[in-house]
Amino acid sequence: MTSLFSWTMQDETYIKRGIELAQKALGRTYPNPLVGSVIVHNGKIIGEGYHHKAGENHAEINAIESVEDKSLIPESTIYVTLEPCAHYGKTPPCALKIKELGFRKVVIGAMDSHDKVNGKGKKIIQDAGIEVVSGVLEQECIELNKRFFTHHEKKRPYIILKWAQSADGFLDKDFKPTAISNSLVNQFVHQLRADEHAILVGTHTALNDNPSLTVRNVEGVNPVRILIDFDLKVPSDFSIFNREAKTIVINSVKEETREHIHFIKIKKENFLQELTDALYKEQIQSVIIEGGSHTLQQFIDADLWDEAMVIKNDSLELQQGTKAPEFTGTKPLRTEVFRNNTIEFYQS
Repeated sequence: MTSLFSWTMQDETYIKRGIELAQKALGRTYPNPLVGSVIVHNGKIIGEGYHHKAGENHAEINAIESVEDKSLIPESTIYVTLEPCAHYGKTPPCALKIKELGFRKVVIGAMDSHDKVNGKGKKIIQDAGIEVVSGVLEQECIELNKRFFTHHEKKRPYIILKWAQSADGFLDKDFKPTAISNSLVNQFVHQLRADEHAILVGTHTALNDNPSLTVRNVEGVNPVRILIDFDLKVPSDFSIFNREAKTIVINSVKEETREHIHFIKIKKENFLQELTDALYKEQIQSVIIEGGSHTLQQFIDADLWDEAMVIKNDSLELQQGTKAPEFTGTKPLRTEVFRNNTIEFYQS
């Protein structure tokens, strides 16, 4: 959706800068979107900011506060990667602040599909007589917030499938935990955990591997851990229940919250719909499905995923063990080499 006004290459440059700024907070703003903002006066950047964390200032406010000479604001353009908010939450509406300060012009990357905003922010600014241009690098700005948009538009988290397999298509040797990926890939995987909101495993993986599913090897926030354990078979002293992160246990026995562990009861019938509904209610915006094979296969068979990452060690043959999920008929978007491992990236 674009306004009546056209935009220039300079507009694209400043929105691009806003995207760069917004990405600095990846994995830290939930349930809020990633937003960057740039303030320009006579072709010169005089202010920049991004949203760091939910409950703290939005990008526009941080950019405004960074401007040293506030008298320049009425002659300046503010660039923002996502439509300024129009509602009172933990912070006041940014659209009202922009109106109050009387910017000369506002350039928006993507409109906000969240029902509390959805054109209202733009309207407040336009009604104040300020020129507004929207839709600048719209696809890039939507991609920046693919998790946020999926959550609000599809009423489910953005779903990423991930597994590592040997050259002959196994996840382990003789059904015992087996190292498949190298240290470089492990670092990539831990960065992925830091970037996404949650990580999910099934009973079998929790019992077999006893994973903690936390972020190590890189700086970052631990994801929310989600355990599918219908009959509550995983012992309470297992690593997934340690205090390093919140754990949600999807089960068919009880609904209960104690400290950092939240038990959510769902029906086994129509499992995937029940699961995605429960995660939507918990405001989980993205989830990495990390295993095991049976859990991954259910998502693949239902065509319920947005991205997939398949790690392959072509120099390793395991001969027997847990078979990797069947994932045929889809071509990788790209393949990256990490020494003796490759990662194939897919999009649905």
